[in-house]
Amino acid sequence: MKQVILITGASSGFGRLMANALAGSGHTVYASMRGLSDRNATKSAEIAAYSREHSVDLRTVELDVQIDASAQSAVDAILAEQGRLDVIIHNAGHMVWGPSEAFTPEQLAQLYDVNVLGAQRVNRAALPHMRKAGRGLLIWTGSSSAAGGVPPMLGPYFAAKAAMDALAVCYAREIAPFGIETSIVVPGAYTKGTNHFAHAGSPSDTSRIADYEAGLPEGFSDRILKALADTVPEDAEPEAVADAVVSVVNAPFGKRPFRLVIDPASDGAIVSYAVIDRIREQFLHRIGFAELMHPRDNGARR
Repeated sequence: MKQVILITGASSGFGRLMANALAGSGHTVYASMRGLSDRNATKSAEIAAYSREHSVDLRTVELDVQIDASAQSAVDAILAEQGRLDVIIHNAGHMVWGPSEAFTPEQLAQLYDVNVLGAQRVNRAALPHMRKAGRGLLIWTGSSSAAGGVPPMLGPYFAAKAAMDALAVCYAREIAPFGIETSIVVPGAYTKGTNHFAHAGSPSDTSRIADYEAGLPEGFSDRILKALADTVPEDAEPEAVADAVVSVVNAPFGKRPFRLVIDPASDGAIVSYAVIDRIREQFLHRIGFAELMHPRDNGARR
């Protein structure tokens, strides 16, 4: 069944792979990014060419998740063109690398703004339409770090992804009565096919960086990066994450998984999340709100 889909952070990496795969599956896909007329003009042209070459309905839309008005404008533009918006994929995010202490509070706030508040802005723009329609699907791109292995030097990023996961879980219960489904797709570490590590931000407090470089064992940071890379099998392809998202979107109403972990590094998240989500389910049963575990069928599905 054809869906109208908005993906945030779709200029590259997982977002771009998801956009291509979903469009190839027959959906109308809006790959959102900021700077369509300047910084990402080339990316926008590439997507338009891809759409023509493969005869798919893949489009771009301007969306800066850090600006309320931009989120609202993007959603309004899609609704004006399509008359509906069926799926939101929260994928926009930014990674940082370095000693946690060397990041200023302002840097952590900026990271939280991209990874968490960005999703909130898009939700506030899109959910009124979905609630009125009595249907919809939110897909959140999580991180195995929120429940699996947590190596050093990624603390601020991991903290932001954990916050996003907590927000996704709470949203799921609150929007279920409106017929809106939630799936959290959880990638593990991928060292090729994405730009996470290549474009990772750095701490701005250089004096604290120097303190850590002087006090930590020689080559500590490089050895951590190598150790992480060594956990990922050579045949691990990031397209597996995009394929998982396609499977979620194409699944029938009420059959979509609440959480789907795709972790070639096997950092333990698949085990931890199974326990965590079961405990949360049991708590909802305990307080008498088990119906919030599943979206209400309002008879408005497409």
